[in-house]
Amino acid sequence: MNRSKIKGVGHYVPERIITNDYLSSIMNTNNDWIVERTGIQERRWFTPGKDTVNSMSVAASKIAIERSGLQISDIDFIIFATITPDYFLPGNGVLLQRELGLQGIGALDIRNACSGFIYALSIADQFIKTGMYKNILVVGAEIQSSALDKSDEGRSSAVIFADGAGAAVLGVSDSEKSGILSTHLHADGDHAEELYCSDPGSSREVRISAEMIDAGDFFLKMNGNAVFKHAVVRFSEVIQEALDANGKDKSEIDLLVPHQANLRISNYIQQKMGLPDEKVFNNIMHLGNTTAGTIPIALSEAWEQGRIKEGDLLCLAAFGSGFTWASALLNW
Repeated sequence: MNRSKIKGVGHYVPERIITNDYLSSIMNTNNDWIVERTGIQERRWFTPGKDTVNSMSVAASKIAIERSGLQISDIDFIIFATITPDYFLPGNGVLLQRELGLQGIGALDIRNACSGFIYALSIADQFIKTGMYKNILVVGAEIQSSALDKSDEGRSSAVIFADGAGAAVLGVSDSEKSGILSTHLHADGDHAEELYCSDPGSSREVRISAEMIDAGDFFLKMNGNAVFKHAVVRFSEVIQEALDANGKDKSEIDLLVPHQANLRISNYIQQKMGLPDEKVFNNIMHLGNTTAGTIPIALSEAWEQGRIKEGDLLCLAAFGSGFTWASALLNW
């Protein structure tokens, strides 16, 4: 059976930088409040008329493919993770396929929010293990800023979420020392309404109405306390699950790349695991929470900064809406 390997990573973030001071000018908040609760100092929001989920994913994908040493024509399947597609339908996978000139290959869209990239990675891993596909493009991309309630009522969410795209190319590993060791996926729908956006939903007499707009049903709703309490437990569990499945100790991890939900959560997990700063990668401070985009963007930045070397043991972990949570353990 084949072993799959990440062969290249890339990312794109919008040029528009949104500082905490800017947010303080449009809602009742301030820099100290935001940094204390989230660790975020600035984030990127898309520029209407320039950035789309598709355009960002195209840019990230081309970089990842170039770094993989492959040609665009070598890609034989696409898995696209997003909860903010450009269209209600079809999904963004086919839009990316069209832009890359890959008509005819399969394109799969998944909606697992913050855990979306690891879910997508796991699916790609299974396809490559069985030999069904050879080179799979896995993308996580979001435009969250247009779905945020930027009033005082919505500030706890509006200061966190951001926009961007990350991509990875998975192919067959040519070495027993590199590749994905295992992936672990979980969900608990009992907590679905703790972090969700109710509309537009199909189970309504009409999908869009003035009453829905007035009620703010199109805005993201989040119970921050509930998310935090569950996240710190599930992150720890799913990381340990990956280590146990492969007979590894936490001290063997060269780099932990957690979903960038909140710096407080990442710091809590780091302290609980006893990992030094150089073994944990965080970029939420300057990019915010890009949901399905956080892990591939972080992988790309970490690679660019020389934080990832051949043979390194990496652990990826995520938790988010659903609730869903997931991990992956791999040798670079």
